[in-house]
Amino acid sequence: MEFLSFLNTSPAVLVGTCVVLGLCVGSFLNVVIYRLPVMMEAEWRADCAEVTGTEAPPQEVFNLVRPRSRCPSCGTAITADQNIPVVSWLLLRGKCAACKAPISARYPAIELLTAAITGFLAWRLGYSAALAAALVFAWALIALTFIDLDTQLLPDDITLPLAWLGLLVNIGGTFTDLRSAVLGAIGGYLSLWLVYWGFRLIAKKEGMGYGDFKLLAAIGAWTGWQILPFVIVVSAGLGAVIGLAMMAIARTGRDARIPFGPYLALGGIVGLLWGRPLTTAWLGYFPA
Repeated sequence: MEFLSFLNTSPAVLVGTCVVLGLCVGSFLNVVIYRLPVMMEAEWRADCAEVTGTEAPPQEVFNLVRPRSRCPSCGTAITADQNIPVVSWLLLRGKCAACKAPISARYPAIELLTAAITGFLAWRLGYSAALAAALVFAWALIALTFIDLDTQLLPDDITLPLAWLGLLVNIGGTFTDLRSAVLGAIGGYLSLWLVYWGFRLIAKKEGMGYGDFKLLAAIGAWTGWQILPFVIVVSAGLGAVIGLAMMAIARTGRDARIPFGPYLALGGIVGLLWGRPLTTAWLGYFPA
């Protein structure tokens, strides 16, 4: 309790503590980002085998805890001292200790990103229940962002609990009132659902996945329905600009699939922190 009181009166210590926490959480998020899609694929295969009446091939235990992390090149288990966020990657010079195969710089990059966002939220919100809730929100969005970039999937295992948690957090009005949170969840889902079907009827093809609907519903549950137009404008604007830039640089066609989840995630973070004043400045008032 004394340490918690010390954090409350020492912003620099709070931010520093949260940065270290963010590095550790970022290391875990690397595991989630890689393993959760693999777990989903294994579950789909098992479901398909059950539907078709065939026997699914035996598989070793694979979840977020087991087996231990291994080098993807040689399969050597990573020891605890080789798994220190960022530090181990630097000491190993970005290579496996056993086979010297390169280790992607994305791992420490995600750890640093998580640490930076965690520290910023600590500085912005201070020692409060809102900080604890915002950290979970941000960490979930980081995981969803990179899973979507890798696989173009937004797992229900993250989006649905995130939506329910947003409603629970706002029972006490942490970020918005409960009524606005419920309407935000409904409005977030329906708004993209309508866009999806409108695009499908006009273009005769799908423009986004159902995971995007659920993610925006979760964001609406956290921010309230009033912030949703701002989140959608920010997300769509960023998606259009970056998508066009990627098409120009990579010379991909218009049919190239671009994940929308990362832009929704960024819009959600901005909306949670600054949505109210920015919406007020945009509209001239804040809807009740």
